[in-house]
Amino acid sequence: MHDLIEQLHGAILGASEAMGITLELASVLFLLVAGAVGHFALGALVNHLHRIANASEQNWDDVFVTALETPLRIVIWVVVVYFVLRVYPATDGLREYLFQAYDTAIVLVLAWFLHRLIAGSEEELLRADRGRTQSTDKATVRATAKLGRIALWILTGLMILQSLDVSISGLLAFGGIGGIAVGFAAKDLLANFFGGLSIYLDRPFTIGDWIRSPDQEIEGTVEDIGWRMTRIRTFDQRPLYVPNAIFSQISIQNPSRMLNRRIYETIGIRYDDAAQLPQIVADVRAMLEQHEEIDLSRTLIVNFVSFGPSSLDFFVYTFTKTVNWVEYHEIKQDVLLKILDIITGHGAEVAFPTQTLHVTPPEEPVV
Repeated sequence: MHDLIEQLHGAILGASEAMGITLELASVLFLLVAGAVGHFALGALVNHLHRIANASEQNWDDVFVTALETPLRIVIWVVVVYFVLRVYPATDGLREYLFQAYDTAIVLVLAWFLHRLIAGSEEELLRADRGRTQSTDKATVRATAKLGRIALWILTGLMILQSLDVSISGLLAFGGIGGIAVGFAAKDLLANFFGGLSIYLDRPFTIGDWIRSPDQEIEGTVEDIGWRMTRIRTFDQRPLYVPNAIFSQISIQNPSRMLNRRIYETIGIRYDDAAQLPQIVADVRAMLEQHEEIDLSRTLIVNFVSFGPSSLDFFVYTFTKTVNWVEYHEIKQDVLLKILDIITGHGAEVAFPTQTLHVTPPEEPVV
């Protein structure tokens, strides 16, 4: 590569002498050609690094190379422009302005690389083939990445202002005073912002979770968590937009994080079938203990519980292994049908509300 650049330099100098152009212009041409050569050489190097990264078992090296690829190409041309400014004649004012632009460009390219690295890391951590990720972990990854990007660009803005000879200390002092005024004027906006921040930090729910509030009519699937409001898709497919400050004032249930679903049913048989009740209860318990979809590590209760107005009641209290809503109802249906088969198998019947009317015959008139 060094020999190639030397040859190009000699060729350009020879061409400049032959064409009668100045040494400065020849140097500019040399720098532009060198930048083009470096651009294509970097492309070949990056492709080679991608092949090495794809061959490795880890994906983080590929994330780093992908984040670095485009910003590094831009850096080459920024450096080329810098050296062009060093050799090409220009007025002092214009040269100073362009050198400031060079410093700003370097800061922006570095921030762009870090932004791409944060985005690539977030995508890598949330990849589906990494296995099932808990919703709390997803919320942590998204929150950390978003806060990292915000902090990065705030710091980048301060560095750019510093490179432009803007007094940062004065700006921060003015921002402190102005922040008080803005806080009073936009307290609702700030409340929603900090509400969104608390959602990311406390992680009561994340995108894709089914949530509901016993305090307000809020129930549905979370579609988006913004810094001002959260969008929820209700079960009738309507979008519901909730300001984030609301979540700090109400209770939230997150059924998506249930470990099990509960089957809790009270079943009554006729008083005429009282003799069969103990065996029915025992058989129902045995059926549940042998059922493949019942979680035996949870509470399982089958007991005679009360004398009803028209039935002898026993209740079933158990938990399924699945938390899927559709699968749960299929399992519950199977359990109830088997309980019905057990009752009828013992010659008993499920009771239904009845009333017994005792009629006193009228007295015969005395003759």
